[in-house]
Parts: sequence; structure tokens; C-alpha cells
Amino acid sequence: MSEQAFARRVGVDEKTVARWVQDSRVPHPRHRWAACEVLEVDEAVLWPEAIRATVKTGPDREVAAVYPYRSACPASLWRKLITDARTEITFAGYTSYFLWIEQPNLGAALRRKAAQGCRVRFLVGDPDSEVTRHREEVEGTSLTVSTRIAVTLDELAKLRGTDGIEARFSDRHIALSVFAFDNDMIVTPHLANLVGHNSPALHFRRRQDDGVFDRFALHVQSLWNEGRDIWA
Repeated sequence: MSEQAFARRVGVDEKTVARWVQDSRVPHPRHRWAACEVLEVDEAVLWPEAIRATVKTGPDREVAAVYPYRSACPASLWRKLITDARTEITFAGYTSYFLWIEQPNLGAALRRKAAQGCRVRFLVGDPDSEVTRHREEVEGTSLTVSTRIAVTLDELAKLRGTDGIEARFSDRHIALSVFAFDNDMIVTPHLANLVGHNSPALHFRRRQDDGVFDRFALHVQSLWNEGRDIWA
């Protein structure tokens, strides 16, 4: 096929085709698709860089969504993640206070999940630690860190003795909250003096071994192994 005929079938002039070839220009999507149809080849063969720029590859595939504020993460998403989990639910937030506020009957839902064989774990900040006291000074809010932890501890007390539900203290995850639901995970890096709901939230979905999801899961497991049983 001549260059003139190719240009005509794609819907551009010959000079445009020449620029694609000589200057390594990437055509607009509609022209790429037309060219691929004419040549009967996949777009990734002709313009792999364009594909990589628009389609997630490698570890990027694990990023399902990004929220500038955790409070922007829909309550319906949290509910779905809890409801759909079959093997593991891990709440490794320093206070996890917001869960009891935003998710009605969370305790009953967790009992049901545990009864169905799902392992439920809470990694809670140590309310008496120096780390907690320092964080309270940093945040400077009336609803203190230890108060928010107390809410979670009160709710967990109602779940004490439930097979499949465990809870441990830690003070090493003060700056990073990780909430895992089977192959989904929401991670909140706590910024400066901001409380959790004002910090970003990243939704990851496991797609590979030793990816971002696995790195955070390993972090939580390490803290869990070193944690102290709150009911001991």
C-alpha cells in the first residue's frame, strides 16, 4: 500500500503520516485506531509508549483509586469491602474511631464475618504510650487521640470472646493506617498535624507478588507480631 493510499484511508494527509514516521509523533487516538485497522495490527505494536501512558502496568495496576481526603472515600465502599471479605479483615488504624461512626451495626457485621470463617483483626494505638501523648500535642484537637481510641476499645469490649476476632495494641503505626479486606486495601498516610479524615486515602487491589499491596501487608503483619493483646 502506498503512503498516499494509507493516508487517505486513515483520514489524514501525506505530510502528517511523514511526521509520524520521521519525527516519531504519536497520532491522536482516532487516527491511531484507524491506522491499526488499516494495517491490521495491535496499537501496542505501533505506539507502545502511548499505551503505557494510558494503561496501568506493573505495580501501578494495584492502584484502584486515590482520594485527597479519607473522608472523601465513600462509606458505601467501606461497607462493600467489609461485606465482600471472605478470609481476612484487618483494621490497622491507630484509632479506627471513624468506622464505628460511619458504619452502622459494625460490631454485628464483624460477628457475622467471623462466624463465616473470616479472620478479623484490630491493631489499635496504645492509649497510654508516649507516642499517643505526643500525637495529641501535635494534633491539638478537642477530640483527642486517646479519646478516639477509647471509643474503639469500648466497641471491641462488646466483641470480646468472639471466635475469629482479635485485637492488639501497637504505637508504631501512628503515621500510617492500613485497612485490608482480602485483596483490597485502603491506606492512609497521616500528614503533618492532620487527623485521619483530612489525610489522603489510597485504595489498592492486589495484582502481583511483592507489589505495593504485599509491602503494606508485610508492614502490618510485622506490627501485629510485635503487638500486645488488649484482652490479655
